Amino acid sequence: MIKQEKVNGTGLARIKQAMRCSYVGLTAAYRNEEAFRQELLLCLVLFPVACWLGHSNVERALLAGSLVILLIVELLNTAVEVVVNRIGPERHELSGLAKDLASAAVFLAIVHTVVIWSLVLFF
Repeated sequence: MIKQEKVNGTGLARIKQAMRCSYVGLTAAYRNEEAFRQELLLCLVLFPVACWLGHSNVERALLAGSLVILLIVELLNTAVEVVVNRIGPERHELSGLAKDLASAAVFLAIVHTVVIWSLVLFF
């Protein structure tokens, strides 16, 4: 087997590079995506509420975790949109489907968050 040179390095250098890439991605999402900014604001408001309203560490983890999942899915949705847009500006059935599927994932993440919060707080 041929050993390939690691582009991002190895060990701590790789971790440092991965953190830099993550920072670049988060700042790009914040600057360019209104939905990400809205969801981030919602999460910043609701995270302390989750810590306060959760009666146990499990409830706090469920409430806060649902918020983190929402941000993760929004970032993946944005990534799909960026890649599809990179391919070209012309309309294509598969490009539209990819964007619709990613949007559906965000919708399900929102539903998941609402369900978790409703179950923990009201039942």
